[in-house]
Amino acid sequence: MGQEIADPDEVHQDVARFSLRSSLLAPATAERAFAVFTGCLTDWWVREYTWSGPEALAELGIEPRAGGMLYEIGPYGFRGDWGRVLTWDPPRRLVFTWQIGPDRVPVPDPARASEVEVLFHPEGPESTRVEVEHRHFDRHGEAAEGYREALTAGWQELLCRYLATVARSAD
Repeated sequence: MGQEIADPDEVHQDVARFSLRSSLLAPATAERAFAVFTGCLTDWWVREYTWSGPEALAELGIEPRAGGMLYEIGPYGFRGDWGRVLTWDPPRRLVFTWQIGPDRVPVPDPARASEVEVLFHPEGPESTRVEVEHRHFDRHGEAAEGYREALTAGWQELLCRYLATVARSAD
């Protein structure tokens, strides 16, 4: 499991008050870009961003269907669900709730969670434009703008690690 990171200039971001858009060009087919994003979270997600922490994290995953959960498995088999798949449309589109509050506490009510949409647009035989929009930060209440600011840096690092993992998987 590598935790390499791509050049931050390869991930472009635009922000609004309650949303963040990121885009990058992955050196992969849409099928592989989607598969790495959804099936290899443990390889590219920043371990420090998990509840289990870098030493105790066993697995990060997405149940591959609408209604499936985004989860982490930590020490002693602990499982923490942190999102729910709203749209599962490989290799084109993934939408899920982000049920982690600004205080890193789970948000059980999906109506109070923000939302992430990931689009995979083929741009050639081995090139895919990946667009990630994290939106509806206003659902997180008074801390919404600060949370969006913090996750702007967070998504930059996550997507640089994702891009490095996609590039490594091509070897």
